[in-house]
Amino acid sequence: MRPGLRFVAPLIALVLLLAACGGDTADSSDASGSLGTTNDINPTDPDLVADGGNLRLSLSAWPETWNNLSVDGANGEIGSLERPMLPRSFKTDAAGGLSLNTDYFTNVELTSSDPQVVTYTINPKAVWSDGTPITWEDIAAQANALSGRDPAYLIANTSGFERVQKVERGVDDRQAVLTYAQPYAEWQGQFAGNSMLFPKSVTSTPEAFNTSLTNGITLTAGPFMVANLDRGQNRITLGRNPLWWGNTPKLDTITFSVLDDAARVPALQNNEIDAVGLATVDELKTAQNSAGVVVRRAPGNQFSHVTFNGAPGSIMEDARLRTAIIKAVDRQGIATAMQNGMVADPKPLNNHVYLRGQDGYQDNAPGYDPAAAEQELDALGWKRNGEFREKDGRRLEIRDVMYQSTTWVQIAQIIQQNLAQIGVKLNIDTRSGQGYFTDVIQPGDFDIAQWSWAGDAFPISSLPQIYAYNPDDLQGNYGRIGSPELNDLIERTTSELDPQKATEMANEVDRQVWAEGHSMTLVQAPGNVGVRDNLANFGAAGLASYDYTIIGFLK
Repeated sequence: MRPGLRFVAPLIALVLLLAACGGDTADSSDASGSLGTTNDINPTDPDLVADGGNLRLSLSAWPETWNNLSVDGANGEIGSLERPMLPRSFKTDAAGGLSLNTDYFTNVELTSSDPQVVTYTINPKAVWSDGTPITWEDIAAQANALSGRDPAYLIANTSGFERVQKVERGVDDRQAVLTYAQPYAEWQGQFAGNSMLFPKSVTSTPEAFNTSLTNGITLTAGPFMVANLDRGQNRITLGRNPLWWGNTPKLDTITFSVLDDAARVPALQNNEIDAVGLATVDELKTAQNSAGVVVRRAPGNQFSHVTFNGAPGSIMEDARLRTAIIKAVDRQGIATAMQNGMVADPKPLNNHVYLRGQDGYQDNAPGYDPAAAEQELDALGWKRNGEFREKDGRRLEIRDVMYQSTTWVQIAQIIQQNLAQIGVKLNIDTRSGQGYFTDVIQPGDFDIAQWSWAGDAFPISSLPQIYAYNPDDLQGNYGRIGSPELNDLIERTTSELDPQKATEMANEVDRQVWAEGHSMTLVQAPGNVGVRDNLANFGAAGLASYDYTIIGFLK
């Protein structure tokens, strides 16, 4: 059985999901790196937003698949692309507070706690883009696909559906009743946060789930739908959904263009796109000095990290070696180098579960101690032979794989310098965005690797996907590191309905993750975004969800 979790979107760059906060100076005190209760999206009354217009955004690569629930589609950019087109049960505010998404559901409630029962009542106006109603069968098919009971479904994660015993028709076709075999604390996130509801045509069979969205998305149910796919120009255009039953969108279209990392900020500067994340001080200054551009700021809900490859035969197989390496990396130095001038007080992220500012965040990370790292390497038999260490004739040389981005390379260079001081050779191995996860990370083609995870208002639900280990079902545990003891703790944490106890247990999970050298968190994204100065209701969302019907340009 696959462990349960929410969807956590892997990002190949720190800035692929647009989330930042307002102000025009690099040292603005509101960009503290602590996720709080504010965002900066230029909130504007829809009456002051012009009808029409095209919002131009960027992608790093063409989607490998449009099925965001699948192992190949669990990518933050694909999620951003599809949110204007697919249902979610709850909306979130900047502090992660939840409210019912009444465009899709008239009621979603916990109707019993023993056994746990959740009842979804679907908006009677809600239809897929071919005019067919959204019904309980769509919910049931997705719950079954993500349950893990049929391994033929190549799912990214189970989102807690492995705990759902059955899904039944309610009072009519517009109501689904979910009965749980085991408690699931974050049930509100199963069709919210980074998760979306797909039609049963996508989720009813493994073949449809795995292959039907390879070349594009089929049925959708949002204010926007796919209007054009231009592989020649590497451009995806969304247009208004003529069957949309909610408020008419202000925008006519949203266009996504595939751009290399180095081309993003120049495209903003040249008025070719309307919003882009800013990863460096140079990019921040360029945006600030560009006509018609403002910088919006809100601490990002993405965080960078290093994952270790602990698979059998890997040079990083030994947990003691991994934890020694972690102690030798100056994570505060990385935070200072990468975010000085970007946020007021750069700090490393010292927790795998919670972002700074979220309830539950505490510092569980080991301290920077290169002397201790050297002693531990000596004890493991990795002895210095000249500049670098060796053991049994093998040099302690590791390959750091990352997306080809200035930000990632700069981080790798700092780690390279840190490790050289303790006799470890690090080689920097950059890759393109296309196929980064499917061809490189998922197969384990790395010794250590860098990318970012994106969080949401349901942090505990991510634990099984990333930190539980099942050799037959890796989900997001690409480093293949874990233990039965940690799996058991994650299971108990995910089942705990008392929020305070669940928080305490989640921090114990984090301590164990550090102890086994699973991965090393680095920094929370600074959340600086350059946007067109007349763009409204978009930019620095933080944990908040966008209302795509009111995004647009000022009159």
